[in-house]
Amino acid sequence: MRNFTQVSYFTLGAYFDTGVLKYLYFVIVLVLFVCIISANVFLIVVICMNRSLHEPMYMFLVSLFANELYGSMGLFPLLLVQILADVHTVSYTFCFLQVFCLYSYGGIEILTLAIMSYDRYLAICYPLQYNTRMTFNKIAALTALIWLYPLFINIVLIYGMTGSLLLCRNIINKVYCDNHYIVRLACSDTTINNAIGLAHMFTVIFGLILLILYSYVRILKVCFSGCKQTRQKAVSTCTPHLASLFNFSCGCFFEIVQARFNPTHLQNLVRIFLSLYWLTCQPLVSPLVYGLNLSKIRIMCKTLLFGRKV
Repeated sequence: MRNFTQVSYFTLGAYFDTGVLKYLYFVIVLVLFVCIISANVFLIVVICMNRSLHEPMYMFLVSLFANELYGSMGLFPLLLVQILADVHTVSYTFCFLQVFCLYSYGGIEILTLAIMSYDRYLAICYPLQYNTRMTFNKIAALTALIWLYPLFINIVLIYGMTGSLLLCRNIINKVYCDNHYIVRLACSDTTINNAIGLAHMFTVIFGLILLILYSYVRILKVCFSGCKQTRQKAVSTCTPHLASLFNFSCGCFFEIVQARFNPTHLQNLVRIFLSLYWLTCQPLVSPLVYGLNLSKIRIMCKTLLFGRKV
C-alpha cells in the first residue's frame, strides 16, 4: 500500500498553540476518557454477571457498550498524546488504522441501534411470539452482522480504495485522521471514491433509518391502541433507545456537514467540538441513558454497588 504514495506521515492541522491551557485540555479529555471506559465496562459487567439480564435486548446492549469502548480506544489515546505534543504528526500506517477504527465504530453503532429498534418492535408488537422469533441463533447471527459487515466494508473502502490513491499533500485539517480528508489530499481523480462513498453512506443510512422509522411507527400504533400498561412498558424501554439514537444522529449530522461543506466561518474550537461530538458524547450518553432509564439495569447496578437490593 505504501508503494502507491509519496506520503510517509500526516500532519494534523487543526491543533493550535494553547500554551499552558493544553494541560487543562489534557485533564478534561483524560477524565472524559476514564468516565467512558468505567461506565461502559461497569454496565457490561452488570449485564454479564446477572442471569436475569440475559435477554436479547441486554445482549444487544453489551454489543453497544463494547462498541463504545472500541471507538473510544481508537480516538482518545492519540488525542491525549497530540494535545501535549509540540509536533502534531502521525504515521501513514497508524493514520489509516485510526480511520478504519473510527469509521467501523460508526457503522457498528448505527447498525446496533437499528437492530435494537427491530428487537423492540418484535417485543412490543408480537409479545406472545417474541421468544420464538428472537431465538439464540438469531441473536448470534444479528450480532455477527453488526460487527462483521462494518469491518469488512471499511477494509474494502478505506484500504482498498483510499489506500491506493497517490497523495501529494499530507496535512489533515482535523484533530484525528479522517478518510474524507485523506481523499482530498490525492493527486489523482477521486470521483469514483466520492461516488462509491456517498452511495454506500446514503444506501446504508437510508435503509437503516427506514427500518428504525418502520419499527417505531408500528410501536406507536400498538401504544395508542393498547392499554395503559402496554404504553408504559413501551415508553420505559424505548425512551433510552430513542435518546441514544437522537444523540448519535446529531453527531453524525455535524460530522457530515463539516466533511462535505467545510464551514470555514466557524471558530476553530467550535469546529473541533463538532467534529469530536459523535466520538465523545455518544460513548458517554449511551451508558447513562440506559443505566438510568432501564429499571432492571438500575436495580442490578444498585445491588452490585451496595451489596443488597434497594
